[in-house]
Amino acid sequence: MKRFLIVFYLLSISLTFAQTDRDFYQIIDAISSQRIENDIQTLVNFGTRHTLSDTLSETRGIGAARRWIKKEFENISKGCSNCLEVFYQKNYFTPQDGDRIVKPVWINNVVAIQRGKTHPNRFIIMSGDIDSRISDPTNFKGDSPGANDNASGMAGTLEAARVLSQYSFENSIIYVGLAGEEQGLFGGKGLAQYALDKGWEIIGILNNDMIGNIKGVDGVIDNRTFRIFSEPVPANETERARSARRFYGGEVDGISRQLARYIHSTVQKYMPEMNPMMVYRLDRFGRGGHHRPFNDVGFAGVRIMEAHENYIMQHQDIRVENGIAYGDVISGVDFEYAKKLTAVNAINLASLAWAPAAVSNLSIGGIVEASVKFKWLPSTDPNVAGYKIYWRDTTQPTWQYSRYVGNVTQFTLKSIIIDNFFFGLSTVGKNGLESLVVFPNDIFRN
Repeated sequence: MKRFLIVFYLLSISLTFAQTDRDFYQIIDAISSQRIENDIQTLVNFGTRHTLSDTLSETRGIGAARRWIKKEFENISKGCSNCLEVFYQKNYFTPQDGDRIVKPVWINNVVAIQRGKTHPNRFIIMSGDIDSRISDPTNFKGDSPGANDNASGMAGTLEAARVLSQYSFENSIIYVGLAGEEQGLFGGKGLAQYALDKGWEIIGILNNDMIGNIKGVDGVIDNRTFRIFSEPVPANETERARSARRFYGGEVDGISRQLARYIHSTVQKYMPEMNPMMVYRLDRFGRGGHHRPFNDVGFAGVRIMEAHENYIMQHQDIRVENGIAYGDVISGVDFEYAKKLTAVNAINLASLAWAPAAVSNLSIGGIVEASVKFKWLPSTDPNVAGYKIYWRDTTQPTWQYSRYVGNVTQFTLKSIIIDNFFFGLSTVGKNGLESLVVFPNDIFRN
């Protein structure tokens, strides 16, 4: 009888995992390139979405664009029994705040929250940018279609909300259109501070900025590869953490880098046709994106975007010069590629929203020993099945090895030398899904 119960338990766990896998494939299949195309076209049709553009017109300018985005979120909410909390989050800025703010302006983010049933104050965020610009970043009257930069990311965020709103999750998901990106990342700054003020527990932010171009200025055409930018360690880390890293390592193991590895792993499992490319930088060389304000205050955040940019289609006045057509117009967007990158976001949002929380404290020991010891504070989440230890060679970008150790609070990996590897720990839910990996943040010597 006991053997039968064990077999039954293992079978039920297996079926749970299989159901979760089916959910992910269904989410991928539900993403619509046609809806993404329609949304990009609608955003382009507003003429300009410059942060300082018209806010009163119903057909032109950022005011009309953000009202349309808010209405779309509200329509999505109606289709899921009002499962989304939709509102503007706004902040006031003046020319004293930045060179590109040439007149006082309210910068309005459009936020839609899908509350988790177990942890409503724990959030994973997907963002796209509302605003657009042309060659002169202060020109708020000229036509600025911003089809790829960044109607593509905004359309992807709307589409992810349509699909994921049909599911329920343990943690909350935020879908947000951020404004003021081209003027100095002001929308992100406002929402990051709002999150701090509200005491939100942020798992991470997936910032989508340009997810629709497959024809690079380098001549490469690639509809499978995409980049994940992530900073190595938090910008606001303590001096103690910085000093400890000299002796214990972890130069590339900050919370944003763990989020990038998580995305890489999830995509390889559920979308093996895609080529996720981790880039060990906060953002492109000398440039910035809307995940940075969240990084600045200590939240995990990455930028997801196309692999091969085409600069003649970014921040350009619409014109033909020497036979070259400049301008960020809709003909430069590949909607099937935007669909793929939207799916990348959706499955990672779902995975993290279904997963238990990561541990808050992980201690490691094993100096001058032939084993590695771990201790951690257990999660109080009733959906936790146990924990998994990860390790990799110090020169490897992703985790190579892992061992599930059960629902315990300490474990020893025998016959492994601590000097030769980096280590981490994830929390595993009863549904088989895992939290982000936590890098050790404490050392013990007994």
